[in-house]
Amino acid sequence: MFNNLFNLRGKTVLITGSTRGLGYIMAKGLGSAGAKIILNGRNAEKLEESVDELRKEGFNVNGYAFDITKKQEICEKMSLIEKEIGSIDVLVNNAGIQKRALLIEMEESLWREVIETNLTGAFLVSQQAAKGMIARKSGKVINICSVLSELGRATVAPYAAAKGGLKMLTKNMAVEWARYNIQVNGIGPGYIITDMTRSLAENTKFNQWLKNRTPAHRWGQPEELIGTLIFLASQASNFVNGQIIYVDGGILASI
Repeated sequence: MFNNLFNLRGKTVLITGSTRGLGYIMAKGLGSAGAKIILNGRNAEKLEESVDELRKEGFNVNGYAFDITKKQEICEKMSLIEKEIGSIDVLVNNAGIQKRALLIEMEESLWREVIETNLTGAFLVSQQAAKGMIARKSGKVINICSVLSELGRATVAPYAAAKGGLKMLTKNMAVEWARYNIQVNGIGPGYIITDMTRSLAENTKFNQWLKNRTPAHRWGQPEELIGTLIFLASQASNFVNGQIIYVDGGILASI
């Protein structure tokens, strides 16, 4: 009875912001576990390239371009996904941006852009996906949070505010939707080497500070998120709800 706990065959997974970076690696990881993958991004050309790359590797993948901050686009494209591909069994809210500035100097437009992409977008996409999940009484939502859901650092206030909000949105989604057999959980990556963080990793002073601050004494790799992701997407987590699992090398434990 335990052989198929982490098997995702027959499941359709939508991953927002998945044409590159963590989202792209997540797509490969979930696809390797047997899932049918739906990539998402705003750039249709880049999306098509990413779909083609994964198909050449043998993955069952499709792509739909839409802006996760625009409700009408979300409704139209997710309805199209349901019609052309089928029901969305698992939603991974991964899309996010980072814009750095000191609070005292920050433009309102920068604040709103980060909040709308990292927090409001997750709400809008989840709301639409949950309608079908509630009707089927089955589904999983995985929100990609951050260690900055718990911590503050200079110049990243809107990102931290959004990720802190996403942590609490995860818990509230779980409270409202658990009765429909929907599990809503989050993953909080620590400092992972990606295009977004590469400049930090190449900064000698910050790199040394982070390694000294992290019990594992190193940066994380994108692939190290996949085990937790598959767990939360599979039936192995059917009684896990409203939790944030931090994959951070122990950084939060060392405060």
